Formats: sequence, structure tokens, C-alpha cells
Amino acid sequence: MLRDKKARELQLFSPEPERRYLGSEEFMAGIEAFQEFGQPTTVAAFADPAVKIPVYINEFWTARQRAAHTLHEISYRACFKPQLPRFFIERLTRAGEVVYDPFMGRGTTLLEAALFGRVPYGCDINPLSRILVQPRLQPPELREVKTRLAEIDFTRPVAIDEELLVFYHPQTLTAITNLRDYLLAKAAAGSLEAVDAWIRMVATNRLTGHSKGFFSVYTMPPNQAVSVASQRRINAKRGQTPPLRDVAGIIVKKSRTLLGGLTDKERRQLWDVADGSLLLTTSCDWTPAIPAASVALVVTSPPFLDTVDYQTDNWLRCWFNGLDAARVPIWQVKKPAEWQEKMEQVFAELKRVLRPGGHVAFEVGEVRRGKLLLETLVVPAAQAAGLTPLLVLINDQAFTKTSQCWGVANLKKGTNTNRIVLLQKGLL
Repeated sequence: MLRDKKARELQLFSPEPERRYLGSEEFMAGIEAFQEFGQPTTVAAFADPAVKIPVYINEFWTARQRAAHTLHEISYRACFKPQLPRFFIERLTRAGEVVYDPFMGRGTTLLEAALFGRVPYGCDINPLSRILVQPRLQPPELREVKTRLAEIDFTRPVAIDEELLVFYHPQTLTAITNLRDYLLAKAAAGSLEAVDAWIRMVATNRLTGHSKGFFSVYTMPPNQAVSVASQRRINAKRGQTPPLRDVAGIIVKKSRTLLGGLTDKERRQLWDVADGSLLLTTSCDWTPAIPAASVALVVTSPPFLDTVDYQTDNWLRCWFNGLDAARVPIWQVKKPAEWQEKMEQVFAELKRVLRPGGHVAFEVGEVRRGKLLLETLVVPAAQAAGLTPLLVLINDQAFTKTSQCWGVANLKKGTNTNRIVLLQKGLL
């Protein structure tokens, strides 16, 4: 019974047969006629009456939790579902072409691109992003993970940061510190192998959470590390103390989940495309390492003004990886006019790297309780940079359990829908 259930889930996130590449006109016609989930597409007017582009509303991809590859299952704030980039990748690119995400985050676009035989390019000013992305483009086998973990001494006496005992049992923190020291030493020596990078990625993702699958005592969801003071309050309120966790065992268990849907063919394909991939840790408004006119498609979601504080959320992940969170120059733009100006700079650089006729699928959201629709800022910014807005696609569906566990109510907080502005670089 369980085996049959697992097989059905694997079917859901297996890549579909290659779709035929569509030009812009065919793509738009397909959107208008789209009824794959039983509902016709609604066509609406753009929020700004001065802008004459269509707004298409429908459920364009499924909201089902399991309809994506297991390799995507790591936590990161404000990441979109893999079905979003897949929708555009399989319609607007051909095998072997470059797909780029200038705000790559956990790497959803890059991993989908690689699984579909496209070449992944990514950029993020946060160095944690590359730590989370690169290992999943070069996935090891589970036996390699077990073998390497068995070679690490997790019990060696070591100095620990006692403040972190609000999150971890003393023996657990000793194990985490030993693993941290091992990984930092290998990285400093330039001898970090793919299996080490994988273990680092999984451990970074298991540092804190609200179940036995994490190293910590019960705390906030795993994509947000609370402060030491906040965790003390949580512990006091719940009457809890950090339990002993098996660090190596948790890494193996999570690795088994991530690798569970990966076929040998997919592993070979990921390693093949990883050779041509490009992952940058820099500001995406100036990326000279990306050749001009080399990118077929950009699929991305930028920071939504001051909605998410990536720096504060990631302080513990930065500690584990030997990074100073305060020195990571993550954008925290609060004013709409400033955000629009920043996006214009990004679009100017995207125009440079896009091939003629290439597209940008720019996912934005409703912020400030739906009073600000970011597409009204995106369109003029893109036009000022020389890109042509083609349409807005709104994927309209009920909230998933992830949003509900955060207490986000539909039409009240956060993003109610996926709102994607599709842009194009001219042919001349």
C-alpha cells in the first residue's frame, strides 16, 4: 500500500514529455485557451488603465504539494512552487538553452531547468543561496552520504557556543560544531567534495524546525531562525528543553527523502548540465560573468519590498557556514519608488544577457494587504529598461497548508496569488 502511494507521488513530479517550443503569439493564444484544470481563462484589464496589456486569470498549474521533484524539498522563505518555472521553461525554451534566475534563492528555477535539460544560470547576493543550490545539481548517492558521515567524529570534545544551548541539547550542539569545523576546514583547504557540499546543504536545512526531523528543540518553521532571546521565551512558554538529536541520522533521513525521487538518468543529466551551469554570488544588476545575449528565459521572483527579512531569518545558517550575516548586503528596500528604481536597473542587465526574442517571467505579489500590486511598478520599470511587457498571468488558487500554518488568510496578508509579468526582449 505504502509502496503504491509512493509510486503515484513519483509519477506526479516526473518531468512530462517535452512540449513543443512556442513563440510569444502561440504562448498567448495557449494561455487564452487554457483549460487543463477544467476552468476557462478569464481576461481582465491591467490595474493601470494607461497600460494596454492583457491580464489572464486561471489555475495554470496544480497546487498539490507532491507535484514536484523530491530534490526541491528544502525550506527557504518566500520561494515559489516548482510548477511555476516549469510552466514557462517547457513552453518558452528548447533543450540546451540557458534559463536564468537573478534572485535564485533556494534554486527552484535552476533545478527545474536542469531536470528539463536546460542549462541553469543563477545569481544571488546571499552566499547561502549557492550553498543550497550547487549540491542538488551534483547529487551524490545515499551510500556516499552514509560513508562520509561515518568518517566524521561527531563526539570529539570541542568548544561550543553556549548561547545556542537554547536550541540544542549539549551533545547535539557538540555534534553540530564538529560537523561545522570539519566542513569549514575542508572548504578552506579547497578540498570540499560534492558529497561534503551535499551534507553541508542538508545540515544547513536541518538546523532549526518544529519536528523531530530537525536538530533543534521545537521552534519556528525551518526557513526562519528566531533570536536566542525569542527561543528562550518559546522554551519557557512551552516548558521544553532541547532533546538529544542524532545529527548524522537526521542528515541521512533527509537525504533519503531528497534523493528518493531521483532516477539514475536524472542524476547523470544533472551532473552533465552542472558542468555548464553558472552560479554567481553578487548583485544581479551587474553580472559581467554572464555573456551578452546568452539567456533564453529568465524566471524569477524579486524581494517584495520589506516583506521578508532574509538577513535576520538566516543568522543561524550563516553561523553554521562561517558567514557574517551582518556583512551580507541583502536588499531591504521599503519605498515603492526605490524598489521600482532597483528593478529598472535589474531589467537593464537582464536585457543585456537575454538573447533577441528571449523572455522574462517576473513573479510578483500583492503586498501591504493587497493595496499594492507590484506589477504596476514592474511594467514601467521594464519599459524604461527597453523590455516589452506582453501580459500578466495570474495563477489563482486556494492557499496551501504552508501558508495556512503561518496564519495567512486569503486576501488578507502575504501573496494571495502568483502574479507573473511576462516581458520580452525585441528581435532587433
